[in-house]
Amino acid sequence: MRVVFTCLMLLAFCSAAEARGRHHHYKHHHLMRIADDGTIVSHPSGCPHVAFCGCGVSVKVFGHPVRELYLASNWFRFPRSAPGAGMVAVRNHHVMYIESVDGNGNATVYDPNSGGHQTRIHLVSLQGYRIVDPSRAAFVPSRVHTTLAADRLSTQRDFPPS
Repeated sequence: MRVVFTCLMLLAFCSAAEARGRHHHYKHHHLMRIADDGTIVSHPSGCPHVAFCGCGVSVKVFGHPVRELYLASNWFRFPRSAPGAGMVAVRNHHVMYIESVDGNGNATVYDPNSGGHQTRIHLVSLQGYRIVDPSRAAFVPSRVHTTLAADRLSTQRDFPPS
């Protein structure tokens, strides 16, 4: 009887410690990633319903989904920049569009797939993100290249050099 009681007590203590550890880790991760809950906005047009942060940011930046930018890691190909409106924050497996920067290392971002398959506009820390400038076309995906070339040609026709 004593052996059974001891085994049950050991099992109870191990289970409680494991549950507490997991809960604490989740809560810490959640607080580090999201500074506020923000506003949930509509799903980006033309993007898949899962793993869509790169697609959503490409719609925000270029006006349409760019298949080559669905992978967050492909955003690293754009040149680095300082944080500012219109720039993109990227890290492994996630990308966000910067709406504004507060000067304290935080930014209000358009954040597709920010959690629970939702798209939010919310305040986050930029710590751990690389900031890139998608308007400086060192890397130009094939579908974007055509759009940028047409825009340049249109601008040249509308505003001839003086």
